[in-house]
Amino acid sequence: MSIGNSPEDDRPSIGRVLQQARIAAGLTVEEVSTSTRVRIPIVHAIEEDDFSRCGGDVYARGHIRTLARAVGTDPEPLVSQYDADHGGRPSPTGAAPLFEAERIRSEPRRPNWTAAMVAAIVAVVGFVGFTFFKGGDEPSTAGQVAEGPTSDKITPKPASSKPVDPKPAPSDSAIAAAPQDKVTVKLSASQGKSWISAKDHNGRSLFDGTLQQGETKTFQDKERVDLVLGNAGSIELFVNGKKVEDQFQPGQVERLSYTKGDPEVG
Repeated sequence: MSIGNSPEDDRPSIGRVLQQARIAAGLTVEEVSTSTRVRIPIVHAIEEDDFSRCGGDVYARGHIRTLARAVGTDPEPLVSQYDADHGGRPSPTGAAPLFEAERIRSEPRRPNWTAAMVAAIVAVVGFVGFTFFKGGDEPSTAGQVAEGPTSDKITPKPASSKPVDPKPAPSDSAIAAAPQDKVTVKLSASQGKSWISAKDHNGRSLFDGTLQQGETKTFQDKERVDLVLGNAGSIELFVNGKKVEDQFQPGQVERLSYTKGDPEVG
């Protein structure tokens, strides 16, 4: 007698039907297990009508349906036979308890957000209230500034005293202000634009570009300033506070070098 079958029932057992259907389909237990994801020991147990390894009636019915479909046989008669042999199908659980259980499980998630929002609102309201009452104890300086007379501490911004660099050559007093411990070279493009290059005594570039007409550039170094004038005739040159009177020609390229001594072409 097979486990799970009534002695009076002459029908083949559930396990026998599944096993014969599997063999007829040309499938091995391993192939059925792979296609259904039902573990091999459970497939063997079910084919021997041992449903104790299924984990309960619900899982047993599910395994029977899955295996029956995998081997190409109708699962419903086998499930009905299983119910008849194992006390019938249990009555379904009422919907209300299920919904109630689901509601109870999901309820605790909501207060977390609500509590966080309430805490944030309380903090904001407390901060605003604290600021309001604290501000009420002290006179408003903003009103005094807006309504009161202009304070002596507020001094109007003086007009810029920085002289605008005129296009003509600087005055003798401005030239005489050149520091004595450095070499100072001033270039003024009074007759047109000129490309110039200026480097310090280490060969580092002080300027490399075009000096537009009317522009002025001043360079200083503690030892020497080397110059290249691309259009020397358009440049007025002042070295260490003195104007260099060399007659440079328009378009002429001059390479010059000056130190802290009297201006002289290097």
